[in-house]
Amino acid sequence: MAGKRWAGNPVPVSDLASAILDPVLRKRTGISVGLVQSWEEIVGPRLAQNSRPEKIQWPRRMHEDDPFEPAVLIVACSGPAALHLQHETGEIIGRVNSYLGFNAIGRIRIVQKPVARADGPVRPRLRKLSDAEQSKLSGVVQHIEDAGLKASLEKLGATILASRK
Repeated sequence: MAGKRWAGNPVPVSDLASAILDPVLRKRTGISVGLVQSWEEIVGPRLAQNSRPEKIQWPRRMHEDDPFEPAVLIVACSGPAALHLQHETGEIIGRVNSYLGFNAIGRIRIVQKPVARADGPVRPRLRKLSDAEQSKLSGVVQHIEDAGLKASLEKLGATILASRK
């Protein structure tokens, strides 16, 4: 394997991970990586912060001739957001089914438990500029005629100067 070279086009790591994880997730939970990744688009950012899809439970079919029955989507949700999620289950079922391309989900079961949030990077606190730094910055941008551009550049310069020690 060490001597083998990749001859194809570059492929994003996320596509490779999805290709590896999708069959495992489908077998264990009945859910795809795409549904988990698209959860915020499906339910909106407010609900996505405090919930995540966990599993799709398909009803058992005794015979191949049994009629199709929709599945149950199990959603993990933090306590306070469970009420909001419960009120919007009809809308969420419709959105998930449209994402999947058919009426796969018939109902949602909410499981209350802590949901780990993926917080973004923490912004560093910027120090306040000294009077000398502020006047120097104002002098640099004073000849710019466009007010919007001038304000943007002044803000950028203030951020750069404030981030320096």
